[in-house]
Amino acid sequence: MKLTILAVGRLARSPEVELVKLYVDRATAAGRALGLGPVEVVEVEAKKPGKAAEADVLRPHLTDAHVIACDERGAARASRDFAAEIARLRDQGVRRLVFLIGGADGLDPALVASANGKLAFGPQTWPHALARAMLAEQVYRAVTILAGGPYHRD
Repeated sequence: MKLTILAVGRLARSPEVELVKLYVDRATAAGRALGLGPVEVVEVEAKKPGKAAEADVLRPHLTDAHVIACDERGAARASRDFAAEIARLRDQGVRRLVFLIGGADGLDPALVASANGKLAFGPQTWPHALARAMLAEQVYRAVTILAGGPYHRD
């Protein structure tokens, strides 16, 4: 199952970009044997401001995908539960799993409503660059949990 982090906005060189790359590369390498990956990050930019314009540039990347929108009203999941959800989707035959991260004002409500699920990083507000790094790390953590690697909570 291919995993995609689809985000509005392009990040300049920053420590967060390096973290995202590190975790995406690790998840891709570790996930191959599990039928997970590659893991990729796709960044899009709208030509006009606003959630609707952002949704217009996100939608073409969602064809034939199971979509989980990162949204403050979503469910926060423990790492093991997140891993189990990814495994369940893979085992059900989902070929593409896309995680959406919106722009500064969040995702278009219609796009969130059409998603298959919603994921929250807790009640705090996080910078978009950090949200990408956190999501990439959790994808990597999920892959290592599914691979039977040691998990510090055990």
